[in-house]
Amino acid sequence: MSKKIHVQTNINGLDVDLLCESRQSLLEVLRDVLNMTGTKEGCNDGNCGACSVIVDGRLIDSCLMLGVEAEGKEITTIEGVAYTHGLHPIQQSFLENAALQCGICTPGFIVAAKALLENEPEADEGRVRHWLAGNLCRCTGYDKIVRAVLDAGKTMATQSKSES
Repeated sequence: MSKKIHVQTNINGLDVDLLCESRQSLLEVLRDVLNMTGTKEGCNDGNCGACSVIVDGRLIDSCLMLGVEAEGKEITTIEGVAYTHGLHPIQQSFLENAALQCGICTPGFIVAAKALLENEPEADEGRVRHWLAGNLCRCTGYDKIVRAVLDAGKTMATQSKSES
């Protein structure tokens, strides 16, 4: 049995203390230690994007980051995307555009789209396609996903302007 390391981090706005092994990936810590199974394991080598999370404002594949590296970081997972009063515009748009099928890739796409649209709500189709290139899907053919992200961006830009 390996020695466990104490890690203090913030996940989805909540301070979290956890114990993990030095070899465990952030993905393993989220799923196996914290029982946050929304982040999916796909390839486990950084190629599919199913495990995408946001760490200190930066999109990363959680399978490529060690859990101990989460010390002092702010992490957003799929569980932290929705608002307390309902779905995030990206989640709503995925539903309305039927941009999901089996669901394995969906959390990663939503988290990746959030990382993009929070900084560029008016991103064009080329930018969206480029940004989502690190996320793979075998079911949808990407078109519905791209349309969902573009629609969510319009909604978020409108909300942002009305709040100003």
